[in-house]
Amino acid sequence: MTTLAPAEATTVARPQRELTYAEAIREALRQEMRRDPRVFLIGEDIGVYGGAFGVTGDLVHEFGKDRVRDTPIAEEVIAGLAVGAAITGMRPVAEIQFSDFVTLATEQIVNQAAKMRFMFGGKIAVPMVVRLPGGSGTGAAAQHSQSLEAWFAHIPGLKVVLPATPSDAKGLLVAAIRDPNPVMVFEHKLLYRTRGVVPEELYTEDLKAIVRRTGRDLTLVAYSVMVIRALEAAEQLAAEGIDVEVVDVRCLRPLDEATIVGSARRTGRVLVVHEAVRSGGFGGEIVARIVESEAFDFLDAPVRRLAGRETPIPYNRTLERSAVPQVEDIVAAARALVRE
Repeated sequence: MTTLAPAEATTVARPQRELTYAEAIREALRQEMRRDPRVFLIGEDIGVYGGAFGVTGDLVHEFGKDRVRDTPIAEEVIAGLAVGAAITGMRPVAEIQFSDFVTLATEQIVNQAAKMRFMFGGKIAVPMVVRLPGGSGTGAAAQHSQSLEAWFAHIPGLKVVLPATPSDAKGLLVAAIRDPNPVMVFEHKLLYRTRGVVPEELYTEDLKAIVRRTGRDLTLVAYSVMVIRALEAAEQLAAEGIDVEVVDVRCLRPLDEATIVGSARRTGRVLVVHEAVRSGGFGGEIVARIVESEAFDFLDAPVRRLAGRETPIPYNRTLERSAVPQVEDIVAAARALVRE
């Protein structure tokens, strides 16, 4: 973490402050908008309504409708506006109400934002952020519950980050806003109400993986909500005498291969976990990076993947839960891998 503003000098130890994931995002937006007048927000219902998930909250009352802009239901227009504003010197943060709807905006993001800096020889920067509430678990059914991060990680010119904690939600978003490239920030909807310690000062997080828990028997590689489930699974496995290391990938592009490979080399066993379906999921890329690296000679078992089922997300809550990995699934898969 890089601190951007010094904390107040004090001789009294203050209790650590906790925020929800949603509050941390809103604080990042508020602090960056106060610091940089080029930063503005665009999206559906982000103004007076405060956002579909309440993330933007009361920002419109502080910054006004020019900097917190409600838009029509037109995702391609939102993305196109962001691209145009970014290349003319602004720092737009666009919210796509559900990440699924970004399918309507892919032309502007994939064919324009991702390629302009390259095609113009570096003379144009495209400093835009696209916020994408995604994932299952809210009963929103097949068209509102997908995990599409691998689509965008496939595109050179885009950066793709997936914060798992409130602290990262703030620090990674600030880093994304300040980046001269387009950044896709996927926010899992189940994380919005989770709580954690978040520094009050303005700071950035590096777009690199981090070891959330050290261990010697097995590495769990995860991102987004699966980090939380992996950590819970690791605690359950510890009671069985299985010592698990948990790596939070945090950023898919650029991918911090060194941290992942280093962990694989230390433990000799790796389970990659994500919510997206297995076919074409980003877990396959992580597995490939590991087996193509020097860690391969240190593996004691094949690298395994645990991913979502090959089905659209069901509306029924029981079926929805069974469609993506849960804590008990991670425990079972990790236990089996250690015994190979």
